[in-house]
Amino acid sequence: MLDIKWIRDHQEQVQTAAEEKGIELSVPELLRWDDQRRVLLQETERLRQERNRLTPQIEAQIREHGPDAAVTLKDDVKQLNRRLQGLEKELVEADREYRRLMLLVPNPVSPDTPQGRSDLDNVEVKRVGESPTFGFAPRDHVALGELHRIIDIPRGVKTAGSRNYYLSGAGVLLHRAVQQLAMDLLMAKGFTLLEVPLMVRSEALENTGFFPLGADQTFRIADDDRWLVGTAEVPLVSYYDHEIVDLTQPIKLAAASVCFRSEVGSAGRDVHGLYRVHQFSKVEQVVLCENDVERSEQLFQEITQNAEELLQLLELPYRVMAVCTGDMSQKTYKQYDIETWMPSRGAYGETHSSSQLLDFQARRSNLRYKDRDGKLQYGYTLNNTMVASPRILIPLLENHQEEDGSIRIPLALRKYMNGLERLTPTSLQL
Repeated sequence: MLDIKWIRDHQEQVQTAAEEKGIELSVPELLRWDDQRRVLLQETERLRQERNRLTPQIEAQIREHGPDAAVTLKDDVKQLNRRLQGLEKELVEADREYRRLMLLVPNPVSPDTPQGRSDLDNVEVKRVGESPTFGFAPRDHVALGELHRIIDIPRGVKTAGSRNYYLSGAGVLLHRAVQQLAMDLLMAKGFTLLEVPLMVRSEALENTGFFPLGADQTFRIADDDRWLVGTAEVPLVSYYDHEIVDLTQPIKLAAASVCFRSEVGSAGRDVHGLYRVHQFSKVEQVVLCENDVERSEQLFQEITQNAEELLQLLELPYRVMAVCTGDMSQKTYKQYDIETWMPSRGAYGETHSSSQLLDFQARRSNLRYKDRDGKLQYGYTLNNTMVASPRILIPLLENHQEEDGSIRIPLALRKYMNGLERLTPTSLQL
């Protein structure tokens, strides 16, 4: 959410951001509703004050002259009340429309964000590592998972419907190993680890910018205002909502959590295997800092580098992409995606994402701090997907496979894999 005064002063910029991000919003309409509610609020306050002025006069006349002495004043108050009832209804409608439109207002994008309409227009920032060249026909992760009996998609579908799966044996170890490696890296960098709620109220999703536009991606608990989170970003930011925090130094939080997404609109190769599934696990970084754009940019690069370090330890080739305007969400000011090479796709696939949000979430969440002059300010928030699994298993299995179907375990993961150096088709079968 942005400050309404700022929106008034930057109408064209806000409207452009809405159009670039594909959000149906009329800034002039928003401002008209704001004007109307201000007029209505002023008039209702004036009438309430007039009613409050007349009430003691009525009481005084009744005391001095009896119950019939204040008939005219009573009629005046009745008329005031009728007018107030009408105005208050109009004010409720104006407030409702104003808030509805305010919740659609997008965060403007950074000056260095590339223009574009879709992920095809994202711009490569850098590329690290070389994609492997196989002297044999490589298997995809589904075939490798079946060969090693570590991924079972048919039984997942049988039990829970499409885009579900089972992991077993070494698949579970790999799934947990990458998460633990990510957590250990973040702990070494001063992050505070949290175990977070997986079900949150709609207010938490609205405050963090996932509602209203992302409601169709979110699973709701039946007959209850609780929703399953699609990222630990929501409970991590919400940890400090409606609080005044000390941001002399940035607050760095991390969580490993199960996540749930409906993945409405996904199609094609994205729904093959483990790429887009309804249930997955993520290690998420969230950073809160003072409202300083330069400091935010430094932290943005830092959390992105944390994810890059993980990929380097996993010995996987990747590239960093600057996300264009048309591929960004409502809440994002600047975004980098990290894409890892996936041989079965013959292309890079998104595995990580870093975002700067400036004070967009903090305003919605009423998350503030005191600056050096003691004045309350809204903080800035940032987030990054340190790792998401089972998606990361796709490049892990496919890039490290050998001709006989064996899969080499990167050195950094071996201590989490009971010392295993490679998986063979008979390793840890059920």
